[in-house]
Amino acid sequence: MSAARSSSTLLNAPFDNGDRLTRVEFHRRYETAPDLKKAELIEGVVYLGSPVRIEHSNAEGELGGWLATYRASVPGLEIPHNGTVVLDEDNEFQPDIMLRRSDGGTSRVEDSYVHGGPELVVEIAASSISRDLHAKKNVYRRNRVQEYIVWRVLDGELDWFALHEGEYRLLTPDKNGVIHSEVFPGLRLAVAKLLAGDFAAVMSEQQRPA
Repeated sequence: MSAARSSSTLLNAPFDNGDRLTRVEFHRRYETAPDLKKAELIEGVVYLGSPVRIEHSNAEGELGGWLATYRASVPGLEIPHNGTVVLDEDNEFQPDIMLRRSDGGTSRVEDSYVHGGPELVVEIAASSISRDLHAKKNVYRRNRVQEYIVWRVLDGELDWFALHEGEYRLLTPDKNGVIHSEVFPGLRLAVAKLLAGDFAAVMSEQQRPA
């Protein structure tokens, strides 16, 4: 039997890295595996989550707190962490963080899962960096995720992409080292302070009147 199994083989078998499945079959199997914490289907291929580094979990907590501060002053937003998002027939992801408009936005909720590209996706990239900046980035672009943040924690770098005419363009910090969202008015990230470990300054910048 090949390492990459087809969806017609061992219907109730657990996932394995490299399995090739339809999105429908992937979703069905995932729902019947309650002990499985993270699995994604990327261009029809299964990827299982690896052990989470402390750098990853700390980074997710900081960016989650930053987004929660913004949400506290802007009604109608949700910040799912590690929630499933159904994108298209070959892709079902579990982003580290999403920021989405709960009504009238670019995504919707069906059967307790997000369908369609949310306005903003955040991925913390450590062991997953090659997928986050290539295959997943291309899928997010095709599904019109309007802004995409990748914090490369082991490199000490953060990329914030914005969708322009179907392609991602890097947003650059202003003279104070702050990047401003083009989709969410008033959402801004003091990137230089974040990368320097000064989270208090990140929060102070976000809480400052626009």
